[in-house]
Amino acid sequence: MAGNTAAKELILFAKNRMQKFYNPKLYKAPPKRELTEEERITLNMGGTLAPTNPPGGIAGTGVSFVQVHDVTAQKSKEAPPPPPEAKFGGKKSEESGGVLAMMDMLAGDLDKEMTAADLEEKDAQKDYEKTMSDAAEKRAGDTKDMTDKQAAKASMDTELQAHNDAKKASETELEAVNDYIKTLHDDCDFLIEYYQERKDARASEIDAIGKAKAVLSGADFSLVQMSTQRFLSAKSH
Repeated sequence: MAGNTAAKELILFAKNRMQKFYNPKLYKAPPKRELTEEERITLNMGGTLAPTNPPGGIAGTGVSFVQVHDVTAQKSKEAPPPPPEAKFGGKKSEESGGVLAMMDMLAGDLDKEMTAADLEEKDAQKDYEKTMSDAAEKRAGDTKDMTDKQAAKASMDTELQAHNDAKKASETELEAVNDYIKTLHDDCDFLIEYYQERKDARASEIDAIGKAKAVLSGADFSLVQMSTQRFLSAKSH
């Protein structure tokens, strides 16, 4: 953009200088130099101003023309001939029209190029802003999703800890039940293992008690023994 602007200023500067030759009425003289207070005092006192440095290139672009003088002209130091007078409809008018039209065309092309560049930059700026907006929106959504997932994970961790605690308590209770069942098995196994011995011992006790009662009643011991045998025989059948 800076290069195109400088080129356009250079073309307009050259066009204005050509207008001074071809169309003096359309020539725009450069603005007069504004004198400082010190320079005005110097002029009022009858002094002269120091020469000023030339502008930095044509139209302030830093571009300058190098004028090539003929060696013979430099040696003779003769002034160049005056330009031909302008004639309406003459060769000078035709040349000025073509050259100035070409300059206008070049300036117009530069305007179009700068306008296109400006539009492209604006479109690129809009695309960039939309991309940044979409990225910010996605980043906000991702942050919210991550926060929600972290909260869900924390809740699941708490629930898992509660299940682990319940499992540990159930395992402790199951161990106690298994110990109780083992104790019952030991007792039942003892009863089953010694059932016959206990049964025989109980029968012997009953027999002894019967004999004791018979003796205490004064009965014949032999009769009591026979009765006991009959009772035990009937009971076994």
